Amino acid sequence: MRILLVEDDQLLGDGISTGLKENQYVVDWVQDGLAAIQAIKYEHFDTIILDLGLPKKSGIEVLKHIRGQHINTPVIILTAKDTIEDRVMGLDAGADDYLTKPFELQELCARIRACQRRITSANQAEINFGSLRLDTAGYKLYIDDIEQPLSRREYSLILKLMENPGKVISRDILTQSLYGWGDDVDSNAIEVHIHNLRKKTRAAANIRTIRGVGYMIEPAHD
Repeated sequence: MRILLVEDDQLLGDGISTGLKENQYVVDWVQDGLAAIQAIKYEHFDTIILDLGLPKKSGIEVLKHIRGQHINTPVIILTAKDTIEDRVMGLDAGADDYLTKPFELQELCARIRACQRRITSANQAEINFGSLRLDTAGYKLYIDDIEQPLSRREYSLILKLMENPGKVISRDILTQSLYGWGDDVDSNAIEVHIHNLRKKTRAAANIRTIRGVGYMIEPAHD
């Protein structure tokens, strides 16, 4: 899961970013409202963690921009403001959840998971492709009901492919779903993950390379 953290406090932002990465999230961190709007314009995120007291553009302005663009990404507000009026203003502007400072990282992670469960239940708890079954709530892949162990990045890849059966997913989109801006990405990283996925799923599906474009998932060849 890729997270955009919008927090101008250097010490707090660094702590949250480090903690989320230790919990296996991909995290991109910006420190003002304008940078957040630019990031959201050009990149896809699964969750946005948004401080309210930001320079250049306030958190509420950023949130209104997100919802005004019909972007439905879950937004969790982080703020030291804890009055009822502040909570109502944030939720009415389109936030999915509200967490007051100080807070424990474990609670933030639990709220991230809760937001994603709500999206999953509103969409699809399972994705099926032939004998492949992806449990999007439990982050598990099954072939003929036998679980196939996956790394976090392998799961993200197969999710993107199974969400778009028969469609080509570009290498750039796959890279964005797996890595943050500051990650050291080898030039052949996607190819390595695809290779590992093919070994695990070849009996149930064919992950086809479209040279110069990307990858697509097809039914397994007889």
